[in-house]
Amino acid sequence: MLLRAAKGQRSVRFDTCRIRTGRQPGNHLVLWLPFMRIRPLLAIVLAFCLTVVTACSGGSGAVDRSSLTYDDIVNTGQANSCADLPDTSRGSIDLKAGGNYELREICMHPVQVYVKGEPTNKRQEAQFVEGKILTRFTSSLDQVFGDLDVSSDGLTFKEKGGIDFQPITVLLPGGEEVPFTFSSKDLVAKAKGSDLTTSTDLRGDYRTPSYRTSNFLDPKARAMTTGVEYAQGLVALGGEDEELDRENYKQYIDGTGNVSLSITKVDSETGEFAGVFTAIQPSDTDMGGKDPVDVKITGDLYGRLEGA
Repeated sequence: MLLRAAKGQRSVRFDTCRIRTGRQPGNHLVLWLPFMRIRPLLAIVLAFCLTVVTACSGGSGAVDRSSLTYDDIVNTGQANSCADLPDTSRGSIDLKAGGNYELREICMHPVQVYVKGEPTNKRQEAQFVEGKILTRFTSSLDQVFGDLDVSSDGLTFKEKGGIDFQPITVLLPGGEEVPFTFSSKDLVAKAKGSDLTTSTDLRGDYRTPSYRTSNFLDPKARAMTTGVEYAQGLVALGGEDEELDRENYKQYIDGTGNVSLSITKVDSETGEFAGVFTAIQPSDTDMGGKDPVDVKITGDLYGRLEGA
């Protein structure tokens, strides 16, 4: 380290730096640091460390609620996450053909949402574009339950109830917001095999309710069972209002989605299982006012197997 002061002063050496005299305008003290030469290298190392720490933090990962109290969870957003199992949970659960079983406490936590958009080039196929989930702490399905039938053809799960739908809105890179109802209603999923293992993959279709109910008013005060029927001046249209029927006459339209429940962890002692899911379903149609787009949801899965 070099410190330039008024002329006539002697140089003083310290451990890793040296103070040297020299004449400067205004007799200002100028501090020369050797590490200033390696500032770019320090900046690169710091950026790398921050990247590693951020990637390893995993803000949306599954959590273990077994040791948490109500005060630990309230107002933290952890209630929106699914429980998890250790990576060493690689067991299997033997099931008897004809036996009655139930899958309970099923939790499906969306982590990433993609929306299929129209390509800019007509020669290209439409691709899924990742969006940002705007719905903060109420996007997960939880406490879903249903019957699991075991036969010679494999496993069949039939959903019966639970917190099995959540309205979610995602923001696309261009600024467009896409609402949809994430659901597992009336899910019927099947898988091959007669045991519940880390390679079990339940696939099936489910029903997606309408994002809006019959008495929801749109920005022009139109609804299915309330509000006004027409918001435009029909006299000025001269009776040619057929093209407005789709927006003026609201309809309650359900959709159909497809989901894959991939089990990757199984605890044979407690009957718990965990994994990931992938679902593709339609978006909201504004009660028939616009065409839906395909939405792809991926996230964490958790559940428990119990004997009926």
